[in-house]
Amino acid sequence: MSQMEVPQSFVVSQECQKVAWQNGFRRVLGEDEGWAAYGSTTAQGTIYLAADGPQGPWFLAIDHPGVIQELGLAAVGRSGPGLARYTFDSLGALYVAMPRVYELAVSLPDAPLREFQSKVENLPQTTEAERLVVQRIGQDIFRSRLMDYWRGRCSLTGITDPALLRASHIVPWSECQTDTERLDVHNGLLLSALWDAAFDRALVTFDDDGKPEFSPSLSKAARAELGWHAPLSLTDKHRQRLIHHRERFRNLHQITGQCL
Repeated sequence: MSQMEVPQSFVVSQECQKVAWQNGFRRVLGEDEGWAAYGSTTAQGTIYLAADGPQGPWFLAIDHPGVIQELGLAAVGRSGPGLARYTFDSLGALYVAMPRVYELAVSLPDAPLREFQSKVENLPQTTEAERLVVQRIGQDIFRSRLMDYWRGRCSLTGITDPALLRASHIVPWSECQTDTERLDVHNGLLLSALWDAAFDRALVTFDDDGKPEFSPSLSKAARAELGWHAPLSLTDKHRQRLIHHRERFRNLHQITGQCL
């Protein structure tokens, strides 16, 4: 197993700081036994960076359980800080991984809720107009964090144009019991505008594999326009909420007398 520089040399220290700074972790928290710690004012958790000299390998440690669960990288058995540690053969490979670390840290588990609470803490909510302003702030935060979580892409269609993407609540905003649920990115899908319209009206839903189920009321032309290239990438938290949407989907067609 590769050894780490202890303490970090000037070159390694500067490279670690550049990696952290360029990927949203700009709070320098110090170095301990070769691990340099960094935090963020927008993302939750702390990251730790280290290296076995300027040529690598390079090491990353993370203490955010949600990021670790969804990052999709294999942790190694190296001792060190955080809850999981990863090894990268080159600095370039570390740079490739770091944007996803930030995207997840800024959207999981309750970072959007904390951001919302901070922004509306001193805003009045007495009148309907005031409450609508607060709601709009929440919806804007929710969309922004869904863009981070889904990497700015509708995974069904591959569309990345922000103007054509919609933040789709699985359990609708009005039906959520708490702001925690309203602003949870696992209660949202980033869909292109046409898919969002169909999903919002329960003309389409998704199975546990992320594949669409179409309403029988949709015409062949409509189904043809709702083209898709790959299923949604869902977690168990998405699947749990989609149970609610599938019930709505089926109940709607029972009401209209249409069979699935």
